[in-house]
Amino acid sequence: MVSLGLVVARFNDSVTEPMAAAARDAATDRGAVVTTELTVPGVYDSPLAADRLARRDDVDAVAVVGAIVTGDTDHDRVIADATAEGLTRVSLDRDTPVTFGVSGPGMSGAEARERIDKGAEAAHAAIDLTEELP
Repeated sequence: MVSLGLVVARFNDSVTEPMAAAARDAATDRGAVVTTELTVPGVYDSPLAADRLARRDDVDAVAVVGAIVTGDTDHDRVIADATAEGLTRVSLDRDTPVTFGVSGPGMSGAEARERIDKGAEAAHAAIDLTEELP
């Protein structure tokens, strides 16, 4: 059985809570279990939480869910780039799958809410990688 860690960003929680629920449901549907869930303020904070989970012996992979909506500046792109880079580094440094179930950047709140399935996709990807990688 695959054991997942789940990192959920609180910012934009009207989107991230349903994303987290979709991730949990996807894990259950695949016969995996979410052993630990950490909530962080925003997606920018997720690499540290993912790193902590990836260090644990009871976590095979980490799925991260969050939503980055656009504002009046390019801040959303900066956040997305830094987060993606940080999560990639965690995955490679810890030799543990870390998946990016983050909607955005460049989308409105309404567009982000239409992409709640990104939570399930992150869980599926984490499970797939765990099962595929030796």
